[in-house]
Amino acid sequence: MNLLEGVAGILLTAAIFYDLFQSVILPRPAVGKLRLTPYVIRPLWRWWRWVGTRSSRIDKRENRLAIFGPTSLIILLLFWGVSLILGYGLIFDALRDQLHEAPTNFGTSLYFSATTLVPLSYGDIVPVGVLARLVVLLESATGVGLAALVITLLFSLYASFQDREELVVALDALAGAPPSGVQILENAADHGMPEELKQTFDDWRRWSAAVLESHLAYPLLIWFRSSHDNEAWLNSFGAVMDAATLVISTLEDVPDGPARLMSKVGGHLVEDFTWFFRLRQSSEPIVEREEFDQAYARLAKAGYRCKAPDQAWTEFARLRSRYGSPLNQMAQFLAIIPAQWIGDRTYLPHVARRPRVRQRR
Repeated sequence: MNLLEGVAGILLTAAIFYDLFQSVILPRPAVGKLRLTPYVIRPLWRWWRWVGTRSSRIDKRENRLAIFGPTSLIILLLFWGVSLILGYGLIFDALRDQLHEAPTNFGTSLYFSATTLVPLSYGDIVPVGVLARLVVLLESATGVGLAALVITLLFSLYASFQDREELVVALDALAGAPPSGVQILENAADHGMPEELKQTFDDWRRWSAAVLESHLAYPLLIWFRSSHDNEAWLNSFGAVMDAATLVISTLEDVPDGPARLMSKVGGHLVEDFTWFFRLRQSSEPIVEREEFDQAYARLAKAGYRCKAPDQAWTEFARLRSRYGSPLNQMAQFLAIIPAQWIGDRTYLPHVARRPRVRQRR
């Protein structure tokens, strides 16, 4: 029994060390590897999302869902700490003969492990064997290291969150709230701001690269919602991608170089999110032809010179099929309030014609 406890404790602490390394230290996503964190956060989010979306009031709904990001961070830190205490507790219980006074039960071993990790040792239990002393030193060092990693993680998360939200808030003036790719182009035309449109594509291209690095390295950021109820970082990104797609596919009198660069880097971000979250691939643009025709008419009314409608729709559908479905899946998974062409699309005619059929098992 002592040997089994010791082996179980070593395996558990090794798994937590590896998870800490992958989640906090390694600055890149860990896909297809041993990860404990997703098995804690994602099931908890599904339950939290179900509870949060019960309210019909948007402000209450968003407030409830916004709590999840910071709360999940606290839960994750507690999970790591409790797991380490349990792992070392199993090791100490296996080495009880090397402790004075020797623990009479597993609860006492857990108590000694907890006071060593924090550390709050009162000296009522003292290691006397060589191996027990080494484990005590290792757990004490683990406690100090865990505190340092927690501080590092907090600074990294909130710095990345603030960098992400700066452009999301700034986009409101051009894209509205909720944001819309068509409105970005309309406002740029109405106010004679072609340079502002180019700057928007350049800024969001850099934003996409920064989010690509930060959110895949620290996936907890994905659950941190934007500061205002009508804003969502995913909607803002989708609006800029739609604006770039419309410039490339539909408009003739707007230089499409910045839009193409934005579309390429943004597509890389979507591709990695699809890979990381194992989203379903789809060749659908997730936009109806009727919706595109309405956008086409608005752009023409704004003063843009547009390509032939059929040609523009074909190119638009081809380009948007690369990112439309993954964005929709993420928006629904995160329970983000729908924006133009992004979010809940169950009201669309083609969805109504193809009702979901429950598969028999």
